[in-house]
Amino acid sequence: MKFFSDHTPRKIFVLVGHPDESATLTAEMALLYETAARKAGHEVRKMHLAKMHFDPILHKGYKAIQQLEPDLKTFQDNIKWADHTVILYPNWWCTMPALLKGLFDRAWLPGFCFNMRKDKQGRLTMGWIKRLKGKSARVIVLSGTHPLLIRLIFGDYTNEIKKGILWFAGFKVKVTRMGPTDTAPEWLKNVWRRKMVRMGTLGE
Repeated sequence: MKFFSDHTPRKIFVLVGHPDESATLTAEMALLYETAARKAGHEVRKMHLAKMHFDPILHKGYKAIQQLEPDLKTFQDNIKWADHTVILYPNWWCTMPALLKGLFDRAWLPGFCFNMRKDKQGRLTMGWIKRLKGKSARVIVLSGTHPLLIRLIFGDYTNEIKKGILWFAGFKVKVTRMGPTDTAPEWLKNVWRRKMVRMGTLGE
């Protein structure tokens, strides 16, 4: 799967999906990607989950309209604007942090990223419309345990965001896994850093 060739400038949205506003390895990797992308001529927008203000609970599902806070509207605007979205987050209990899941619960709405197909009587039929089709995404997951060990024991811990969220809306998705972050020597972290710079430069 090839997203990008010949160093064509892209519109890239970077989302730091760590709920901690202080310095984290997740934020460091995001900054490396962002800096390299800007240097290569890509247009970049960036949001940090920890600095966003919104209620992460979709209280009544789709039974009632829950007004979107300004940060959620900005998030949606950035998703629509970007050719390529990069989401970085730490793996907690084989999934994303609760606040990041809350962001998708609130903002990943019908009419924005998908619509279920209906017949002339308004009844649901087979299939759905992927409103964000044609876009690409890179999911970067940092885990304290080795990614291969997690996968062998628990299965694919990125399926929720890769398939259930992004692919469902029409994205072509690639996943990068980094770990074990808790015990990684500096040489390994440097390997990850170089990888982030390369991906940022290429806009992928």
